[in-house]
Amino acid sequence: MHNRRMLVFSGNAHPALARAICDYLDLPLGNASVKEFPDGELDVKIHDDVRGADTFVVQPTCHPVNKSLMELLLLMDCLKRASADRITAVLPYYGYARKDRKDEGRVPITAKLVANLLTTAGADRCLALDLHASQIQGFFDIPVDHLSASAVLARSFLDPKLPDLVVVSPDVGSVKLALPFAERLGADLAVVEKRRISPDQTEPGFLIGTVENKNVLMIDDIIATGGSVCAAAKLLRQHGAKSVQVAATHPVLCGPAIARLAAAPIDRLVVTDTIPLQEAAKCLPVTVVSVAGLLGEAIKRIHYNESVSSLFH
Repeated sequence: MHNRRMLVFSGNAHPALARAICDYLDLPLGNASVKEFPDGELDVKIHDDVRGADTFVVQPTCHPVNKSLMELLLLMDCLKRASADRITAVLPYYGYARKDRKDEGRVPITAKLVANLLTTAGADRCLALDLHASQIQGFFDIPVDHLSASAVLARSFLDPKLPDLVVVSPDVGSVKLALPFAERLGADLAVVEKRRISPDQTEPGFLIGTVENKNVLMIDDIIATGGSVCAAAKLLRQHGAKSVQVAATHPVLCGPAIARLAAAPIDRLVVTDTIPLQEAAKCLPVTVVSVAGLLGEAIKRIHYNESVSSLFH
């Protein structure tokens, strides 16, 4: 065991999560100020001595995504120039993850650009949670620990366990998320096939599997505008589902999402605190479960050079 100090810092994106992680680690949150000049430029200062320290910056790059990302980059540049021994970018939510390939001509691959920016700013490693596409790990030339929130979310449905449970993926792409859930809960699996009409609009096609007289648990990684899950919930009800519950890691909830979810035939929504839940969303039948313990344990293991992969199970 080494005697390097461990220090955890946070920008303004989600200080409550950073404090909860520090509570788990029995550490005070590192002293940093992230302010804004009148013209919108950011002013960052680290007030702790970080020379030779093992430092972690907890910052989901959530709304406002560009400001959150810039804060993270400046905090890491600050730590690097103050001679921190190692800097780990802790990204509970990785913004721009959905732009991970060229799906048409003349578009950027923003998820790769963000990986380059993080590395250039000084990140020696990255700790992420439920990246939209796991191949984003390969966009980095530094070690990436990629955790899943599925165990944290599944706990909400184990006690009490729902009878006649079917786990549903709202699209073919989310099957990889839904399958471990179905195994963990000993449930059947069904899939809603969807077609994308425009960047922010999809429509459900057909259902693979059966949900008649079943309690349905739909799994997704991100709820952004809510279009996919709400349309899928209606389709599942039409196919005779008894109840529809939704579990998702990242409650982005932008645009019409909250109104859509309020109007959808969804009995319960369970999300994690990778992103702060908006005040307006508290009118929904929503439960927030914390990933602070999962991230705190990963940070501790990274610090002591212990295995993080055992947390994947």
